Amino acid sequence: MRLRPYKRCDAETIEKWISDRDVFLKWGGQYLGEFPVTADVLNDRYFSGNGNCTEEDNFYPWTAIDDDNRPVGHFIMRYVNGDHRQIRFGWVVVDDALRGKGYGKQMLCLGLKYAFEILGAQKVTLGVFEHNDPAHCCYRKAGFTDTGIVEKEPWNLVEMEILKQDYMKR
Repeated sequence: MRLRPYKRCDAETIEKWISDRDVFLKWGGQYLGEFPVTADVLNDRYFSGNGNCTEEDNFYPWTAIDDDNRPVGHFIMRYVNGDHRQIRFGWVVVDDALRGKGYGKQMLCLGLKYAFEILGAQKVTLGVFEHNDPAHCCYRKAGFTDTGIVEKEPWNLVEMEILKQDYMKR
């Protein structure tokens, strides 16, 4: 598996992954707007008018692809408040058909490598819905630790982080 920057053609695959309303909500869909999210909506969110991923708000979507160049997962990386020392991962999605096979952990580990070794981040954070035990478990296996709970509707959000020194020890 490897990561590559999100491409417009990825939107149709992601749209299929979140076409089920329960899956959509599980992955934080209520923060994206109305269901269903279409490929056009995803591309509008991920690209500015010139066809490039938006950089003005430090928003970088990534796609994980397998050895046959098929998308297997997707996540967003964003600098927190423009601070290049802290990066937040958001909306980590893995193809439902591949869940439980280690793709999520691999994708997170590649993202962490990029964040710490290439971008020079000192800390990576993310939030996971309290009820999403499989995702929570995956994040812990990738090295994230719980830092607290933020009350959000409709579910509480468990905040997690990994520091560069902890990453380097792994």
